[in-house]
Amino acid sequence: MQLLSLSLSPQSPSINFINPTKGFIKPKSSNFKSFSPRNHIIMANSLSFLLALSLLAFSPLCFCDKTPGGYLYPQFYDRSCPRAKEIVKSVVAKAVAREARMAASLLRLHFHDCFVKGCDASLLLDSSQNIISEKRSVPNQNSARGFEVIDEVKSALEKECPSTVSCADILALAARDSTVLTGGPSWEVPLGRRDSIGASLSGSNNNIPAPNNTFQTILTKFKLKKLNIIDLVALSGSHTIGNARCTTFRQRLYNQSGNGLADSTLDQSYAAQLRTRCPRSGGDQNLFFLDFVSPTKFDNSYFKNLLASKGLLSSDEVLVTKSEVSKKLVQQYAENNELFFEQFAKSMVKMGNLSPLTGSMGEIRKRCRKVNS
Repeated sequence: MQLLSLSLSPQSPSINFINPTKGFIKPKSSNFKSFSPRNHIIMANSLSFLLALSLLAFSPLCFCDKTPGGYLYPQFYDRSCPRAKEIVKSVVAKAVAREARMAASLLRLHFHDCFVKGCDASLLLDSSQNIISEKRSVPNQNSARGFEVIDEVKSALEKECPSTVSCADILALAARDSTVLTGGPSWEVPLGRRDSIGASLSGSNNNIPAPNNTFQTILTKFKLKKLNIIDLVALSGSHTIGNARCTTFRQRLYNQSGNGLADSTLDQSYAAQLRTRCPRSGGDQNLFFLDFVSPTKFDNSYFKNLLASKGLLSSDEVLVTKSEVSKKLVQQYAENNELFFEQFAKSMVKMGNLSPLTGSMGEIRKRCRKVNS
């Protein structure tokens, strides 16, 4: 094999070839004639191109995402824990087979984790002497679930490769696997996150978009995380699977604007159907499909529902009623399932890169519910 060695002296530009066993090989002088100034410039440009090309040829491909402490990349555990992805997928698949709703629950855990302190598994920590758990926040209390599945994954990984795979990476992989298992898109998950040693109850209460937030409030919360309106609409599409409690949308049925009237943007026949199991008082925990058309299948029917004024949550329907830009995106995804899948995958990777701990920051928890002692 011969490698290029470039000499770009203004007086005598030349190309040498390096043979690993024979050292430098000078080209025959007959191949190189005197150069005019114009030829000097052409040769210099050509040699610069060759240098760049040679560097590309011998540099490894790396689909990485740079973070302040290091890189996230899909192959992070290929040597330290080769079966990591396989183990996560296996446990998640069994959990979803037992209960289809679990796919949406695991996907939601990743979202609620990343929006607080970054994707650092802070959500998984139980309360302790020094920690007030994010599980106590309004968005998570009596709502966030799937923690036992994450525990099961972690236990299996600790047996396979102790103190190696982070809980934050488990959440990211479980979200991807849950999406795929319900018929949605797949994507390469950049890995290498580490786990936080603290939590933020206030961050969980303030940063996670709420079902009754205005469109502008939701968009602002996304923008604060460097996510844009395209990410907002695409990621909202995760509501194609899962459930919502009566308490999260009751006001739409009875008193949306404080005037004792139902939300005028909600299809009235659909609203009447919802009222049968979501009364003015009581039944707070009664569950309703976010996408009543295909509640356990990851597809674009969620967006079709929005266009028919049958989005369950106010935060869903405002994507159509409060912004022409988001409405156009909803229409595009409703018409093109492939386009939705493509953008959802991109936005999930983007969200998964929110302020991860890498390098020597944080730790690799032995148990996801508590920091290492």
